[in-house]
Amino acid sequence: MRQATKQKEKVSGRRKAAVLLVSLGSELAAEVYKHMSDEEIEMVTVEVATIGALDAGTVQEVVEEFYHTALAQQYLSQGGINLAREILERAVGPSKAMEIIGRLQGALQVTPFDFLKRVDPSHLMNFIQHEHPQTIALILAHLDYSAAAIIMGALPPELQSEVSMRIATMDRTSPEIISEVERVLERKIATVLSQEFTAAGGIEALAELLNRCDRSTEKTILETLEEESQEIADEVKKLMFVFEDIIMLDDRSIQQVLKEIDQKELALALKGASDEVKEKMFGNMSKRAADMIKEDMEFMGPVRLKNVEEAQQRIVAVVRRLEEAGEIVISRGGEEEMLV
Repeated sequence: MRQATKQKEKVSGRRKAAVLLVSLGSELAAEVYKHMSDEEIEMVTVEVATIGALDAGTVQEVVEEFYHTALAQQYLSQGGINLAREILERAVGPSKAMEIIGRLQGALQVTPFDFLKRVDPSHLMNFIQHEHPQTIALILAHLDYSAAAIIMGALPPELQSEVSMRIATMDRTSPEIISEVERVLERKIATVLSQEFTAAGGIEALAELLNRCDRSTEKTILETLEEESQEIADEVKKLMFVFEDIIMLDDRSIQQVLKEIDQKELALALKGASDEVKEKMFGNMSKRAADMIKEDMEFMGPVRLKNVEEAQQRIVAVVRRLEEAGEIVISRGGEEEMLV
């Protein structure tokens, strides 16, 4: 038995892959090759070419290992490490289960709070709204920015500012703290354990989060940040784009943005804009077009602030989309000047 174990340990991962491909047959192996890089194909093909005769025991062991590993990966993605370990222990025993899980953890690099990606943000809000601000900040910093923005917008204003400050000043969090927070959430939803230090939060994370918040939440948080720390507020603003920042766009970019915006939408957005923004927009359209917008604004009468802010947010979304597509350039603080 000891000799068999020793022989088994000598089989490399590359050789196991070759054994599996040979056992699958040429047709299925060719399908697998389509998902491999050129380097991987080259290495495995060399193994296939030199593999020689295979005994039934080796093939069975390799196929079973692949099967259990594939199942473990599926369990990890659907229910977390605890569920994967529990199911595998029943299937192959504790020792083999730990071996498979350990191998997958290193390969998959499961991130903290990964299981929360499958939880609806509105439901998650019910679980975390009464947690300590630092705990909420830690969770939001690990969430997708869009989901985190929904939760941030639902928090009370005073809690928004405190959580935002903690996200902005967050750097690296030890695995012990992350695991403890996850264990608390495990009793309510599910869990994913992390074994490595994780960099999360910081100025960039908060800026990305605010970029996806509604206009009212964005303004409230920025104003509070300015009161708490002007330095942090300035750093966050450098990394994000708000409606008033339209004045930083050059004329060509403004004209490009105007092509993408509906006239009624622009009129509504400008109802709550500063004179400087209005002048910038009107200065980049024909007199006739500017007069039509002004006329629309006048005939619109009183409008809800929420509607104005939503219109501004949609225009900001257009600006960000055009920037991501490389069609316009947003001049932010600290960037090099553009040469024409």
